[in-house]
Amino acid sequence: MFLEPQEAMPQTSVVFSSILGPNCNRQVQPGMGERGGGASSGSRDLIFQDGRLTSGSLEALMEHLVPTVDYYPDRTYIFTFLLSSRVFVPPHDLLARVGQICLEQRQQLEAGPEKAKLKSFSTKIVQLLKEWTEAFPYDFQDEKAMAELKAIAHRVTQCDEENGTVKKAIAQMIQSLLLSLAARSQFQELREKLRSPVVDKGPILKAKPPAAQKDILGVCSDPLVLAQQLTHIELERVNSIRPEDLMQIISHMDSLDNHRCRGDMTKTYSLEAYDNWFNCLSMMVATEVCRVVKKKHRTRMLEFFIDVARECFNIGNFNSMMAIISGMNLSPVARLKKTWSKVKTAKFDVLEHHMDPSSNFCNYRTALQGATQRSQTANSSREKIVIPVFNLFVKDIYFLHKIHTNHLPNGHINFKKFWEISRQIHEFMTWTQVECPFEKDKKIQSYLLTAPIYSEEALFIASFESEGPENHMEKDSWKALRTTLLNRA
Repeated sequence: MFLEPQEAMPQTSVVFSSILGPNCNRQVQPGMGERGGGASSGSRDLIFQDGRLTSGSLEALMEHLVPTVDYYPDRTYIFTFLLSSRVFVPPHDLLARVGQICLEQRQQLEAGPEKAKLKSFSTKIVQLLKEWTEAFPYDFQDEKAMAELKAIAHRVTQCDEENGTVKKAIAQMIQSLLLSLAARSQFQELREKLRSPVVDKGPILKAKPPAAQKDILGVCSDPLVLAQQLTHIELERVNSIRPEDLMQIISHMDSLDNHRCRGDMTKTYSLEAYDNWFNCLSMMVATEVCRVVKKKHRTRMLEFFIDVARECFNIGNFNSMMAIISGMNLSPVARLKKTWSKVKTAKFDVLEHHMDPSSNFCNYRTALQGATQRSQTANSSREKIVIPVFNLFVKDIYFLHKIHTNHLPNGHINFKKFWEISRQIHEFMTWTQVECPFEKDKKIQSYLLTAPIYSEEALFIASFESEGPENHMEKDSWKALRTTLLNRA
């Protein structure tokens, strides 16, 4: 069942609190008024149920976005429509249509008895543009969108006196937008340098390092501290994800809109980078276990990572927890039966219970709900942390997209669907903006981010050298692997 837009969303910070904050319960801002029913042909194409917008034509939804003299759109609607509209129309085309509607309204005001209200109308248009550039600044990386923005800004300033308030507001808006775009560009350049993890293929048939080689326990032996450093990394990386990045998941799925998304890697790179971090952490855990020479030390390593995963769970860092469990469940690690026989697995069994995939990860979702409730009533920043399993969140968005159509039989956009998608994305964005309360340890983080990880082949070599193959299938795999590597050498 969908959560309707008038229900209050959880509070968030900075930009999103201004759009989906305390006034997001479909209450019109004081003095802003409502767009009158029947005011235009577009307004008659909007369908409301119990006062709630559920569907409409694209044109009517675009008109509903644009302020009038007596109307300013609900901020929840602004966020939801700007987020979801990109499934149907590129941002620069939407901006062009908004500019056209603004021009039409301006011309009506100039020709009518309400010319004195022209400046009030211009102020509302600037406010809409300000909310757009703050919530979705990267829509304006596109030259067409930036040109449309400047064109609208030029039109609305024509009614303003020299150095007037409208001109000042536009100048501030564009300056803030340019700073956001510059920061994004610098961040992408930095991330590109760090994009590829160091993969250690391991020496041919001698994957084991010297016993004295540094491992994670030599850098950090406290599970809680390591979990806190993992949480730092998670929050830094997930913070780069924007709402429009998540909406690209839907756009890429929709074959009708693929031509709008093809090659647009800048909008999906943050998602790709965050997903790669999960895989690298899993492989690092497997590497740390498999490369240990002595069984006693491998046992200690496994128990250490179990404790780290448990601390991640307690913090609310479910993504790192899942990555660690996935690493310990990789075949080269899972097959080490002699090592596992020495491990006290009770705590690991509890963790696996939380991540049991049965009933659509019911146990995990219960834990996530508990962490969410704790975050909403938190008295300290530590209690605010919620980092969901990212690939499950993506699958939820995908499922929501697949089971509900974009369009209704009458051709209207199924806006009820996009209210729910917006709600889920907003909740995720709330979690990403939490400031990590733990002290940063550069030495530990450097190791986590730069430690070489074994390739899959090297992991199996190390695993078989630790504990030889036990059945015909493993013996065949080991023989084939040795032959392949010797021929390659």
